[in-house]
Amino acid sequence: MKSQKILNDPVYGFITIPSELIFSIIEHPYFQRLRRIRQLGLTDMVYPGALHTRFHHAIGAMHLMGIALSNLRGKGHKINAEEYEATLIAILLHDIGHGPFSHALEFTLLNDVNHEFLSEQLQHRLNDEFDGKLSLAIKIFSNQYERKFFHQLVSSQLDIDRLDYLQRDSFFTGVSEGTIGADRIIKMLDIVDDQIVVEEKGIYSIENFLSARRLMYWQVYLHKTTVSAEKMIIQLITRAKQLTESDEKLFATPAFNKFLSGNYTREDFIKDPNVLDTFAALDDYDIWASIKIWQEHPDLILSNISKMLLARKLFKIQISSEPFTQDELDKLAAKTRKKLGISQQELLYFMISGSMSNAAYLHNENSINILTKKGKVIEVGEASDLPNIKAMSKIVKKYYVCWAKNLIL
Repeated sequence: MKSQKILNDPVYGFITIPSELIFSIIEHPYFQRLRRIRQLGLTDMVYPGALHTRFHHAIGAMHLMGIALSNLRGKGHKINAEEYEATLIAILLHDIGHGPFSHALEFTLLNDVNHEFLSEQLQHRLNDEFDGKLSLAIKIFSNQYERKFFHQLVSSQLDIDRLDYLQRDSFFTGVSEGTIGADRIIKMLDIVDDQIVVEEKGIYSIENFLSARRLMYWQVYLHKTTVSAEKMIIQLITRAKQLTESDEKLFATPAFNKFLSGNYTREDFIKDPNVLDTFAALDDYDIWASIKIWQEHPDLILSNISKMLLARKLFKIQISSEPFTQDELDKLAAKTRKKLGISQQELLYFMISGSMSNAAYLHNENSINILTKKGKVIEVGEASDLPNIKAMSKIVKKYYVCWAKNLIL
């Protein structure tokens, strides 16, 4: 590079952009779009500092990946320059397919098209623009490269993605319980039989990592107020799509309007380049601009939910460890309809029920493995003195119902 490019990150300090290719990818409009997509969607409704973006996270993950690969090299594992750069690119682009509000709208605007699929499609598009220089990165991202440990670093139950977002989300929300020893975990990583393992002396750092992840889910990602706000925006976009598909004149930016007025499948993204390009122009700003206009729309549902979100007048929410009975839901529905003076059809948008689950660790083929001092590789849950890890592998399910307390007329 003609001059070394450096970013100042609030979590890690100065981050160096390691190559001209990576700098060019970061400068590309597809990647710059991530500056306009918040990492935690509507979580700032609860934690005002949670304003960081997917751009921040991707750069931070790339930085941690560089440290991890350098440490593995230091332990005698051969990682050539091409593999090193490709793995940095794979983690840099792992979230490039996220849409506005990330997970909240993933299956509302699109028809069974998840962000992993879109990330891969955008990577292929970038690969064409950069004359095939991303081919190895795409193989690593999609787990097609013969050295499987590279993909594990990008996507697994102990990947660099999670190490960054837990630290970053903890930092910006101020939830100290999410703090993890990422530096120590990275230093404890090793490779045995082409699989990432953790040295035995790092086992307590893993326990802390899993515990922090579980706590962050309940305190941040699945915080009841965040859940309420996300359900509201899902209801809002669902209503907007319904109106648009019924030929209702509705304000929306060109990119946003395309996805409001049509249901695009994976096949559409593959066959029609314009669909992917339009998606790559869509960000949080499109949604918020539309919401500001919709608050004046004559449709009661669209205008009220828009006003509620803008004024942070969120749906009341109740969480339970047991499913709500149909009788309980019916009584709440009748009470809400009477109070708001709305029809049964309108109630579908002002009252929502469902469930959510939290599993910090799952026993499967992507298990976290420990390298013992005797050279044996065992699954982390088998460690005899760590009953907490076994407890954290249990999937905890909770149930919610949320409803509007008042309309804003």
